Amino acid sequence: YICRRIRRAEAVTGNLDDCACDVETIDSFNNDQLFPKLQALLESDYFRFYKVTLNKPCPFWTSSSHCGLRDCAVKPCSPVSSSFQPNQEECFEETREALLDWSKYDDEAQRFCVVDDEDSPDSQYVDLLLNPERFTGYKGPEAWQIWNSIYEENCFKPYTVKRPLNPNSFPSSSGGEGKTTFYSWLEGQCVEKRAFYRLISGLHASINIHLSARYLLQDSWFQKKWGHNISEFKVRFDSELTAGEGPKRLRNLYFLYLIELRALAKALPFFQQHGIRLYTGRPEEDQKHKELLLEILQLAKSFPLHFDETSLFAGDEKEAAKLREDIRLSFLNISRIMDCVDCFKCRLWGKLQTQGLGTALKILFSERQIKALPVSSDHRPSFQLNRQEIVSLLNAFGRISTSIRELKNFRSLLAEDW
Repeated sequence: YICRRIRRAEAVTGNLDDCACDVETIDSFNNDQLFPKLQALLESDYFRFYKVTLNKPCPFWTSSSHCGLRDCAVKPCSPVSSSFQPNQEECFEETREALLDWSKYDDEAQRFCVVDDEDSPDSQYVDLLLNPERFTGYKGPEAWQIWNSIYEENCFKPYTVKRPLNPNSFPSSSGGEGKTTFYSWLEGQCVEKRAFYRLISGLHASINIHLSARYLLQDSWFQKKWGHNISEFKVRFDSELTAGEGPKRLRNLYFLYLIELRALAKALPFFQQHGIRLYTGRPEEDQKHKELLLEILQLAKSFPLHFDETSLFAGDEKEAAKLREDIRLSFLNISRIMDCVDCFKCRLWGKLQTQGLGTALKILFSERQIKALPVSSDHRPSFQLNRQEIVSLLNAFGRISTSIRELKNFRSLLAEDW
């Protein structure tokens, strides 16, 4: 019985659907090689500050109220001191001035596109290290409304087909017949729409892993203790407790990892350009962090079993163009849904991760432009990434990489638990 429970926790093994990779190869590559280097990069100033607008109204429905839980709040950067103390929970005057300098540098750069949040007068820099993604207490009907809107309205699913375990469905729809109907529909879709659904499901799984791995275990007037909540993890991913859904969600997480890893590898020529700098105003550190970034991208390129993006949009040219536009608009809609999240910390990480995934898709869909990048910086490139896209791309992949690493931790904890 004990072995059976442990095997259920480790049920995600073997080859993944729609690609030539397997779970074990990803685990080894991520946990032993890529994860440590990526975490070091994300702690640098260039990647720890993200500019975001958190007070946009929900464009789709009237939000009842913002989350009043204290752990939902986001600590913004504000000038309070000229001295730097690593443990203080605010940004300081020196940091504020540096951020203004970064904005000036970015404004002078040639941009491929304008990011909405970046140009908003209500936008603010947030220190991601001071606002980690973790369980905030935000749950219930409001949280489910977000995910239902994403899945039911933006993943090409007929309204007559109900998702397994959808709390808004009739009780019978979460049974065996409902599951069969759902997966018959999904398997009958073209590879592009199937991949899109799996990306969204993988993102959902990653977020749930972080909520389970950084759960508020103890809350008293003198101490807060965050850590792994095995029961919460089981509720979300155990095969028996989720009627077989848990392992599917985790397999979609691995699929998402492959997509974003492939995007990093494809972006290498862009970052190899001499004019691309991770500008913070400190030349030596900027150069050191760019070298670390290039090392990570070279490592990503060396992965032996990459997802083959040429399998996407490979049919009739006009149909492929329409399908790609449909997917782009659906993803754009999902990014707008993030403004309906009442928990500000959840909204922050939701916006960052959807923008990061959107940037990854932009890279994969821009292969010709990347190959045509000029050797000389005197020519205007046809492909460009701005600071927001770069910061979100690497941090979003950092979240997925951390999720893969946390799965290893949960496997060990589950083995000890039983």
